[in-house]
Amino acid sequence: MTLDQLRVFVAVAERQHLTQAADVLALTPSAVSAAIRGLEERYGTRLFDRVGRRIEVNAAGRIFLDEARATLARAAGAERVLVELAGLARGALAIQASQTIASYWLPPLLVRFRETHPQIDVRLDVGNTQSVADAVREGQADLGLVEGAVDDAALVAQVIGQDRMAIVVAPGHPWTRKRKLGAADLQSARWVMREPGSGTRSALEEILVGEGVDLAALEVALTLPSNEAVRAAVMRGQHVAGLSELVAAPYIAAGLLARVRVNPPPRDFFLLRHRERYRSRAAQAFEQLVGMGRTGA
Repeated sequence: MTLDQLRVFVAVAERQHLTQAADVLALTPSAVSAAIRGLEERYGTRLFDRVGRRIEVNAAGRIFLDEARATLARAAGAERVLVELAGLARGALAIQASQTIASYWLPPLLVRFRETHPQIDVRLDVGNTQSVADAVREGQADLGLVEGAVDDAALVAQVIGQDRMAIVVAPGHPWTRKRKLGAADLQSARWVMREPGSGTRSALEEILVGEGVDLAALEVALTLPSNEAVRAAVMRGQHVAGLSELVAAPYIAAGLLARVRVNPPPRDFFLLRHRERYRSRAAQAFEQLVGMGRTGA
């Protein structure tokens, strides 16, 4: 049974006239008659009575008419959904982002996207760089935004912005009085770090290696699961940490943290999507917005 057969049946049943139904459907009367005959023969049920030259819907046809109308209405509703999805009049978008991006970089972009596409339901989940990449690979998220490079053949990574790390201490820390820090200083410090898999931790470790630090001999006093926890721990002790400038800058400006004299290079922010999975119109629209808003943070 096809939707075209249902349309023919409903048109004939409502008019009880083959020629009038054919005119409405822009078909020939013989095509309409063949469609009705095929439907009846396929299911072994007479839907119309032929009385002389007239055609009348019978009891079985009247019962089937309700179902046929309902099916055509559902098909029309499904078509409207596809049209609305194509036009971004409705839809859903699942995003996962690492903590720094989700908390400090992404919110203004989400506001702009919502203003432009108010009918798109956006869900944001927060993790670290590794968990975000896993979610995009497994199809749990349409898009991922991370601050660390991801080596995964299943994913496409696009640079969408930049950030810079800051090495920070409490204002009373001895390092605030040093003109220059060497590898020995960094090696002997007591560090507060994010968890393994975090882009912030990966970026910090890369900086330390570049400064000549042996990571295997580094003293990691605390490993904490969020930027805020790391920041709070450093503000209340003699520990050292590496944080995004987006996280640290307001506290440095307020005199609650001090930046030490290490000048690391900028790091990239990446948008991740699956290489093979279908990209919805909502996902494409968000990618375009992020690309337009690309900036060095």
